[in-house]
Amino acid sequence: MKKLVALLAAGAACASALAALSGAATRATVWTTSLGAAQEVPAQVVKDTKAHGTFKGTLNGTTLTWTLTFAGLTGPATAAHIHMGAKGASGNVVVPLCAPCKSPAKGTAKVTGSLKSAFAKHDLYVNVHTAKNPNGEIRGQLAAGM
Repeated sequence: MKKLVALLAAGAACASALAALSGAATRATVWTTSLGAAQEVPAQVVKDTKAHGTFKGTLNGTTLTWTLTFAGLTGPATAAHIHMGAKGASGNVVVPLCAPCKSPAKGTAKVTGSLKSAFAKHDLYVNVHTAKNPNGEIRGQLAAGM
C-alpha cells in the first residue's frame, strides 16, 4: 500500500511538472522599446532630435504580433526592420516590418529560435529608415516589457 501511495504521488508530481513546463512554453513574451535618434549607429546623416517612436510586440510561440508608432521624422518612413546587433553596433536585417511605413504600422512575423536567443541577450533592435537617413533615423534596442 505504501508503495502504491508513493507511486501515485510520484506520478502526480510528474504530471504537475509537465503541466507547469507546458504552461511556461506557451506564455507570451512582450518585446518593447522606445526609439530615438540618439541611439542610431552610425549617427544620423540629417540630425533631427524631434523624431521618436515606440515598438511593442507580443510573441506567442513563434508568432510576433507587433505595433510600431513614430512621429517627427525628416520625411516619410521608407522602411522599418528588426536588426541583429548589440547596443551601439549596427547589424543585418532579420525581420522586415514595413516598407514604406505609415504610423501606426502593425503586423505579424515568424520568429526563429535563434532570434529568441538574440532577444534574450538584448541583441535585437528596431530601426526606422527615411530618405534623408537611409541607415536609420530612429532606433531602439528591444527588451522584455509589460
